[in-house]
Amino acid sequence: MSRYRGPRFKKIRRLGALPGLTRKSPTVGSESHSSKKSQYRIRLEEKQKLRFHYGLTERQLLKYVRIAGKAKGSTGQVLLQLLEMRLDNILFRLGMASSIPQARQLVNHRHVLVNGRIVDIPSYRCKPQDIITAKDEQKSRTLIQNSLKSAPHEKLPNHLTLHPFQHKGLVNHKGLVNQIIDSKRVGLQINELLVVEYYSRQT
Repeated sequence: MSRYRGPRFKKIRRLGALPGLTRKSPTVGSESHSSKKSQYRIRLEEKQKLRFHYGLTERQLLKYVRIAGKAKGSTGQVLLQLLEMRLDNILFRLGMASSIPQARQLVNHRHVLVNGRIVDIPSYRCKPQDIITAKDEQKSRTLIQNSLKSAPHEKLPNHLTLHPFQHKGLVNHKGLVNQIIDSKRVGLQINELLVVEYYSRQT
């Protein structure tokens, strides 16, 4: 199944806020209803919420669930940590991109450096002490600066910091990954255990 490219508001009306897909909040439409949902429908919607927020294909999400299932600790919490440490999500969290799809585009078009080297894989797993900057070209710096200027002034989660610095007389920004995110600080209303249950019942 391919990555979702359809109307974003339609998904938000059905699943709730998905800040990684878009920060905009449409008015509640006719798709919002209070009819009783089956347990399968509830698990499915939690899975879809996770998939659309992080912009994953079905195959990608299943792969992350399997990796999390083999790791030590709670499968659901490890799953969230894996998704949160993706480079496209880190860019979004830092405010260097207005959405995860935009962050993915920045990475695919080679505008982003990790530790001074171009990384063009959105799923690249960031690690503590990784430094994220724009490529040393005017277009790359401008794209990220524009996103930072338009980003809502929210406090960054503890696992990230953002520092302005001067380079060739121009202001640039450097994002630093301090540590692996605490899964409790994920900015998404999600019950990750239901996602794990969904996949466990599909196999």
